Amino acid sequence: MAKRERVRGVSASELKERLRELVKAIVDSDDYVVAAADEAIVTLSALKHLKSPDSLDDFPLPPEFRCPISTQLMTDPVILSTGQTYDRPFIQRWLDEGHRTCPQTQQVLSHSILTPNYLVRDMIVQWCRERGIELPEPVKDIDGVVTKADRNHLNSLLRKLSLSVSDQKQAAKELRLLTKRMPSIRILVGESSDVIPQLLSPLSSPGTASTDPDLHEDLITTVLNLSIHDDNKKAFAEDPAVISLLIDALKRGTIQTRSNAAAAIFTLSALDSNKYIIGKSGAIKHLLALLDEGQPLAMKDAASAIFNLCLVHENKGRTVRDGAVRVILNKMMDHILVDELLAILALLSSHPRAVEEMGDLGAVPLLLGIIRESASERSKENCVAILYTICFSDRTKLKEIREEERANGTLSKLAQCGTSRAKRKANGILERFNRSPSLTHSA
Repeated sequence: MAKRERVRGVSASELKERLRELVKAIVDSDDYVVAAADEAIVTLSALKHLKSPDSLDDFPLPPEFRCPISTQLMTDPVILSTGQTYDRPFIQRWLDEGHRTCPQTQQVLSHSILTPNYLVRDMIVQWCRERGIELPEPVKDIDGVVTKADRNHLNSLLRKLSLSVSDQKQAAKELRLLTKRMPSIRILVGESSDVIPQLLSPLSSPGTASTDPDLHEDLITTVLNLSIHDDNKKAFAEDPAVISLLIDALKRGTIQTRSNAAAAIFTLSALDSNKYIIGKSGAIKHLLALLDEGQPLAMKDAASAIFNLCLVHENKGRTVRDGAVRVILNKMMDHILVDELLAILALLSSHPRAVEEMGDLGAVPLLLGIIRESASERSKENCVAILYTICFSDRTKLKEIREEERANGTLSKLAQCGTSRAKRKANGILERFNRSPSLTHSA
């Protein structure tokens, strides 16, 4: 190491010249000294270093320089009240998660103040300098950093899911909290195909989760939390067991479990490919059933999932066939989630059967009333867009809209002060009146 350090800082041309001298001496002499060969090796190594500098991976890292949590070289070592040293971002995350014990000793902390460990910091800087290594920048965004401790903790919780019901409940509750607070845990799940079966094993076992609503809720909520991570969406939706268990939760879980199952379907349906898979699974009718029941906690999650799924054409027909128009209009008549449900109805209005049902179920006066009374420009726009489709499909509804216009001038007002799309649709309906002589009113 001493010889290696002596050639550091020398230019490439100087190293090449020295290497040339050494190699010539070795080649030309039948009895060269071993020291010359050693120096040639060191010089060649130094030349290599100039092209490809050493990294941390080239040297064994002293254990005292590793953070016990991340197992990586510490860049900002701090001392906990128990005397143990950790890298600041990792121990800070531990504390932020609500822990009040030392990760190594499990001792209860007398306080949570972190004291810089300047001695260890200086030792690390010196160790790096001696090896020509740049000290890495401190970790700033720790949310996406997966540590060995994270892996071990996740694996220990997954193992508990195969033990007694009390162990399963404890593990499921902790998994629910961890996957909500720690993005790194969400990342870990997508790294192994074994994680999903382990996670869902209590739900797949007859009787266990169905007889324990808390366990059921915690596991379904964990699936929801994990589905937030983009890399998990495709794997979850393409696993028949995941979708099947979410549908089962929609049918028989507690209201919180059902709501979270709907939220998980909404999150998974962010990918277009997943929309097709979920639509074919039969989930839509159970989402509509949840919406129809009228539990405030669950209706918005169900409506959001239905909206997302209807963004692909194939699912519009399924949604209409499963009775969506009736359910949506009933809720709107009760002034429930009007803006959200109008958005779904606007999507469905491109389906002929949906338009027919809207006319039969009293949508026209409802939509005109919303245009008159709503403060939401988006809702007014959706209403007039739906009316535009209805009046071009059913002449009797055109007459009904014309009579309302004579009484209140609803569309004329919207044509003057609505959004650009609302104005265009309102004017389109008004022009339709003028092109239909039998509907024209004479003063």
